[in-house]
Amino acid sequence: MKILIAPDSYKDALAASDAAAAIAQGIRRAAPEASCVLCPLGDGGEGTLDALLAATGAERRLTRVQDALGRPIEAAWGWLEESRTAFVELAQASGLEALRRDERDALSASTFGTGELIRAALDAGARRLLLTLGGSATNDAGAGMLQALGARLLNSRGEALPPGGAALAELDRLELDDLDPRLAGLEVQAAVDVDNPLLGERGASAVFGPQKGADATQVARLDAALANFAERVAAILGEEHRDLPGAGAAGGMGFAARAFLGADLRPGIELVMEQVDFAALLEGSDLVITGEGQLDGQSLAGKTPVGVARRARAAEIPCVVLAGRLGPQWQAAHDEGVTAAFALADGPMDLDSALTRCDEFLADRAESLIRLIRLIRAWRLSP
Repeated sequence: MKILIAPDSYKDALAASDAAAAIAQGIRRAAPEASCVLCPLGDGGEGTLDALLAATGAERRLTRVQDALGRPIEAAWGWLEESRTAFVELAQASGLEALRRDERDALSASTFGTGELIRAALDAGARRLLLTLGGSATNDAGAGMLQALGARLLNSRGEALPPGGAALAELDRLELDDLDPRLAGLEVQAAVDVDNPLLGERGASAVFGPQKGADATQVARLDAALANFAERVAAILGEEHRDLPGAGAAGGMGFAARAFLGADLRPGIELVMEQVDFAALLEGSDLVITGEGQLDGQSLAGKTPVGVARRARAAEIPCVVLAGRLGPQWQAAHDEGVTAAFALADGPMDLDSALTRCDEFLADRAESLIRLIRLIRAWRLSP
């Protein structure tokens, strides 16, 4: 039996590679003869860079940049010399996981560090850029990235705006004369894990602002600020991108990537599966196991388990999801190719306890799953 193991990371608990190893361990306890193919994945959020590096053999580089709050950090990115391709994961520089809960500040968090990573890629001679958008601590619609790349964002007094999305309410003039000219020769693909627009009730601020520390009043303030930014950008570029699916990804970074980098916004899981040649790995598989921290109705917008399930369904291979939690409307995933889905915890427990035991739970659920499959097969073969 060939089993393709293709999970995403389990937020705050396990990297995708560690999750895949734990699942394989459980499978081998029940079926030592099983052929386990490990394919850790990502859909644009934290951990996607690691999946890309593992799949492509790209060089891992480190660059000193600013985190979302302006503090110096070492951020990783990937480099393929032969094709002059750079892999930049926004979460490395501007990610939420690097901040304590009491540090989350959606009003002033900035994507400046992500712009610094893009500049490092340009310095290396990049001709192609795969920019993964997800796991951000920011809600500045990519304004910080633009500042790092040479753009000037000014208020009515000609003063440079401070970092963060809230400051965009004061944006009066956007000057692009000093924007890095090398961007014109850069082919950009942006991996997004959501299809939200920039503004409104499904926009970056309303849907994702609260998890970045914004209360209801601050969400409204941020949405209005990003609307002002979008209006100024449309006036300069003569194009509207605010309603583009994925424009709201990573606190509006999808909007800036499309408007200023000319990025092709695509579901991150599709881009990553292309890079790892998922179709070839799928051939001959009897079962696919995937998963991440939570499976719910929003997973259909571009999350890893549903992206994997859709590919498995097309190949007529059953697909099982092992999720940390089954959230609201998770059953909709059945219509997308998920054969069955299981939550990991084996009883009531607090979140911290569940996170520390994630590898144990994954192995146990995988073992139980394979034992059940073997039982069903035995029944079918019995007279």
